[in-house]
Amino acid sequence: MSASASVYQIKVTLNDSKPPIWRRVLVPDSISLHQLHTILQIVMGWTNSHLHQFIMNDEYYGEPDMEDGYSEDLKNEKRYRLNQFINRKGFKFIYEYDFGDSWEHTILIEGILPIEQGKQYPVCLEGKRACPPEDVGGAWGYDDFLEAIANPKHSEHEEMLEWYGEDFDPEFFDIEDVNLGLRQYAARARMAKL
Repeated sequence: MSASASVYQIKVTLNDSKPPIWRRVLVPDSISLHQLHTILQIVMGWTNSHLHQFIMNDEYYGEPDMEDGYSEDLKNEKRYRLNQFINRKGFKFIYEYDFGDSWEHTILIEGILPIEQGKQYPVCLEGKRACPPEDVGGAWGYDDFLEAIANPKHSEHEEMLEWYGEDFDPEFFDIEDVNLGLRQYAARARMAKL
C-alpha cells in the first residue's frame, strides 16, 4: 500500500438483508480496489470463492479474465485507487460478490479522516450480524435457510443443518476475529513490499 494522506470511514451494508448486516471500517485512501475487495471479504466474512465487481459512476471494475471472456467493459481493479474516485463524504458505490447469489453491498463513505500516528489500518470499528453462508441462494435463499434452521419441524431443518455443518447464529459478529484477519492481511501486504 502506498502512503496515504487520509483514511476513509466506510459503512458496508449487505443489500436486502433484514435486519441489516453491516460493517464500519477505516481504510487508507490510497488502497487499490483490489485491496478493498480483499478487505471486504475479511470484514464481511466471505470466503473469496466467487467473482466480484465494483460499480462506480456507471463503470465496472474487477478482475478481468480474458480466458473466460468475462466482460470487455470490466476495468482492472488493480489499476485504480480508492482516492481516484472519492473526494467527499456521502459518496456511495456498489460491491457485488458472487454473481449467482448476487450479494450486493452498498459502500458509503461516512467520513474522510486524518491518519492517526501509531494506528494500524485497515481496522473494523463495529458491525452487526453474521455473514450469510456461501452458496445459500442470495438474500431470499438466506431467509429460507434461517427459517429452516430455526424451526425443528420445518421440512428442510435437518437438511440445512447438515448442509451448513455447524450451528449458525445469524446475530453473531466477532469483531476481534475480523480485526485479527485485517492485521494478518496488513502484515502480508507489508511483507510483499520487502
